[in-house]
Amino acid sequence: MHRTFIPGIAPPASQTEPAWWFAFVGNKLVVHQEGTLNKIPQLVSLTEIGLVPVRTQFLGTLDNQPCYSAELPKDAVIPDGMTLQGLRQLYGTLDEDLFVIAGRAVQITEWDRTHQYCGHCATPTTQLPHERAKRCPTCGLVNYPRLSPAVIVLISRGDELLLARAHRFQPGMYSIIAGFVEPGESLEEAVVREVREEVGIELQDIRYFSSQPWPFPNSLMIGFTATYASGNICVEPEELVDAAWFSKHNLPQVPSKLSIARKLIDWFVSTH
Repeated sequence: MHRTFIPGIAPPASQTEPAWWFAFVGNKLVVHQEGTLNKIPQLVSLTEIGLVPVRTQFLGTLDNQPCYSAELPKDAVIPDGMTLQGLRQLYGTLDEDLFVIAGRAVQITEWDRTHQYCGHCATPTTQLPHERAKRCPTCGLVNYPRLSPAVIVLISRGDELLLARAHRFQPGMYSIIAGFVEPGESLEEAVVREVREEVGIELQDIRYFSSQPWPFPNSLMIGFTATYASGNICVEPEELVDAAWFSKHNLPQVPSKLSIARKLIDWFVSTH
């Protein structure tokens, strides 16, 4: 059943009903384990289960039920029946809407933790009441949660697509080309530059596909499709181990369904 999440900044004046609590030790989330599934705790307060957060942030409401992120101390004792898990491991075991909110929560928790002081004059910052921002009361510097835009592009040549292996990939894994957008660059210019730098080919027909928040740690992935225009594959050795054209009928191991890379690959296989 689809539920509606409405982002928010100001928490309810009083908290008397259970809320969703996205509580983290580092970047690992506290969850109930129920067989192969995981659940987010629903509590009025984390103190009910013996957890005292360092800081909390109101996230908004899910079907009118409040949602909070919480930073727990590193030595927090996790209650029996609960465990700490990273978001990648939780994919497919959490309800999809809760997984998406957890991605929002981990980024806001990290931003809250790392922006307690002004980066310009070291004065303690204050949370603005009506927007997700922290302001320095001394010099006026305002900081918002960090968001790092990155482009990712599926390149096709007839019924073939270009896949590449990065050094950090697990053995046998291939994916499509991606990279961060640089200052002063449009998204399309970033696509052209990244592909030219990593595999040395030129593109045409660059088209927007879709986007995906990617909280590892704070990216927004903007997906494109493009077709091959010219050039031969020339791998940049500092970025990639290998790159090649693959038939849709003979693909190597590709990323999981969690990623927009897989959505682009699946789209190509189903439409070409």
